Amino acid sequence: MIHTRIFAPLLAGAVLLSACGPRQVEVRTAAQTAAALNVEVRNTLTQGVNVYVVQGGQRTFLRQVNANSTVSVPVQGVAPGTSVRLEATTIDGVKTYSRDNVILNGNFVFPLP
Repeated sequence: MIHTRIFAPLLAGAVLLSACGPRQVEVRTAAQTAAALNVEVRNTLTQGVNVYVVQGGQRTFLRQVNANSTVSVPVQGVAPGTSVRLEATTIDGVKTYSRDNVILNGNFVFPLP
């Protein structure tokens, strides 16, 4: 019985000390976010346009831009440095304005007409 009275507090102390001891910590940096790609559409036409990005034959709608306005349009799903075609079609579908071989890095200005 004497042994359990002596060893029980010692065992509890050893457990407590090991729980409070130094811990191994792993430090990581956050994943890098892709650079923001934007097309600044400067529409000086008297009617709105639908703006598209064309990559690998795939035409993707970006947004509609009102007449006589300038809008910064985010481009998602395209890697920075990619060559694309930009298109803007008037709301009535009569005219299409385009710009080929646009390298998207940051902000690109697309003036209309």
